[in-house]
Amino acid sequence: MSKISLVICDDQPLIVSSLKLILETDDRIEVVGTAENGAAGVEMIQSLNPTLALMDIQMPQMDGIEATAKIIGHTDTKVIVLTTFNRDDYLFDAMDAGASGFLLKNSEPETLIHAVHQVAAGNGLLSPEVTLKLIRGRTPKAAYVAEQSSSPESRRLRELTERELQVLGELAKGKNNQEIATSLSLSEATVKTHLSNLLAKLHLRDRVQGVLFAYRAGLIR
Repeated sequence: MSKISLVICDDQPLIVSSLKLILETDDRIEVVGTAENGAAGVEMIQSLNPTLALMDIQMPQMDGIEATAKIIGHTDTKVIVLTTFNRDDYLFDAMDAGASGFLLKNSEPETLIHAVHQVAAGNGLLSPEVTLKLIRGRTPKAAYVAEQSSSPESRRLRELTERELQVLGELAKGKNNQEIATSLSLSEATVKTHLSNLLAKLHLRDRVQGVLFAYRAGLIR
């Protein structure tokens, strides 16, 4: 049976060392690399193509949520987010970015190893402390409440593809096409195409209207 190759992305050396020691007690897991921030983690994972990444959230240069979205969008590597903070926004952002698991750093070593095996096998795994939050956040009643309280602009965002939504989000941060291309690892021509398509779908005249729309839809605060 082949080993589960894994990259650890965390900016705290002591945490990385501890995780490596725990994971390598299982002879079916091999830690093939470590990275001290999200950007280095994305680059390493694109190079090594491991089975799985353990991803911290609060890191310099690029946080774990953005790194997770890039990894899921461009590689076959699965991601488990591992964080100190039991925060709702971290949980939902991680799930939206495509993470297959969400664990707290106070999890037992056996739970961590079990999660690695489960996610490598194609399953998902959440820390027991956060499971109820996710269930409550995804029930039909919660979805109905969210629907009723959302703005017309935010409902129209559903017309966009995931990539177009990412481009709109970067546009709303004031970035030009070249900066958006760098941020999303796309060519500038591809960014122009996505931008043109999303403006057409939303019936907007130009990128200034796009920024205003993003603000009204709640993409920026």
